[in-house]
Amino acid sequence: MSSDAKDRAGPPISTLVGPQNTIAIAADHGGYDLKQTLIPEIEAMGLAALDLGCHGPESVDYPDFAREMATVLKDGRARRGVLICGTGIGISMAANRHEHVRAALCWNGTAARLARQHNDANVLVLGGRMVGDELARDCLRIFLSTAFEGGRHLRRVAKFSTNVETEGA
Repeated sequence: MSSDAKDRAGPPISTLVGPQNTIAIAADHGGYDLKQTLIPEIEAMGLAALDLGCHGPESVDYPDFAREMATVLKDGRARRGVLICGTGIGISMAANRHEHVRAALCWNGTAARLARQHNDANVLVLGGRMVGDELARDCLRIFLSTAFEGGRHLRRVAKFSTNVETEGA
């Protein structure tokens, strides 16, 4: 079995049961259609989808949606999030400017799994013009059903949130 095939199977979604089962989702105009596709997928997993916009295909600015995602995560209104723009690049850059956001641009199931296992990513980022619906659904299911491994990764992830810059880093 290939690693992508293994990733598609993933752990059972029932492992997601917990006190906070809301997944925030936002997109700019380049990700609007994919966002509309993924909301029912989130709900089919027994989770609540918090739609942060955009609410149509009209041109909007992705940094606004990354900022709203950061606010929702910081306030505890959602435990994880999904951001989508045309390529996923711009919105992931905007999201990662916020200290409490660990946004991972994923292009397949392996990237989604490792983003959670090794990096404790709390936001899945997808390129609406780069991945198809089925691949995006796979990434979403894997991302939401994969736990952080901790261990050797914990020290590294903790360094994401430090405000201290290290010379030569």
